[in-house]
Amino acid sequence: MLRSAFSSLGLFRRPAPSFAPSAAVAPSPFAALGVRFRGQLAPRKTKYRKSQKGRPSFPTGGSIKGTTLQFDGYGLRLLSAVRLTAGQLTSIRESVKRKIKPIKGAEFYLRVFPDVPVCVKGNETRMGKGKGAFEYWACRVPAGRVVMEVAGGGIREEVAKQALKLAQVKIPVKTEFISPNTPPRLGTLVSGELGKPEEAQKLITVQHQLSPVMQSLQAQAAAAAAGSAAPVSA
Repeated sequence: MLRSAFSSLGLFRRPAPSFAPSAAVAPSPFAALGVRFRGQLAPRKTKYRKSQKGRPSFPTGGSIKGTTLQFDGYGLRLLSAVRLTAGQLTSIRESVKRKIKPIKGAEFYLRVFPDVPVCVKGNETRMGKGKGAFEYWACRVPAGRVVMEVAGGGIREEVAKQALKLAQVKIPVKTEFISPNTPPRLGTLVSGELGKPEEAQKLITVQHQLSPVMQSLQAQAAAAAAGSAAPVSA
């Protein structure tokens, strides 16, 4: 009687058999990289899971690509090369957007994107045994490159400076605030005459100045060459 009473309550029911397949499903090779959510700074697809994080390059060929504004607003330009992480760029984007939110029509533009997977091995780990596990996404940014811009909505220069000041304190290298009238930059050279790489190289050659020591050495070498070339009188 007690069993029939409890069976009506469902306490003695047996669990239904599971129809899940017994074979284990092989994990995806990109499972270690995590899931990409909307708005997250991470590439949708990569050819390889891991790669060399590398070092930021320097435009030795005279290229000034990416050193000026594209949206006729205000921006930040790096004064030295750096590797920025996705976490830093996300924090910068949230801070600047929160500052310019009251201005209707103002937009934030990120000119770089983290697409390099950085792998890290644990502390006190012996060398070898392959590359470490994926840790975060990063991007290599050379010197003189514009990292971000704020434009639209008739934003004033004072407000743009305040907004981008929040981003400057989050970047580990020195930056400069630029406006639409700011000329392009090539390393330490800033000039409105910079154009194609050939013209940039000519301008660098003209403005290059030797140190006083090198000037004196060149003068001594020229004097010695002139003395040896002089004819000897009988």
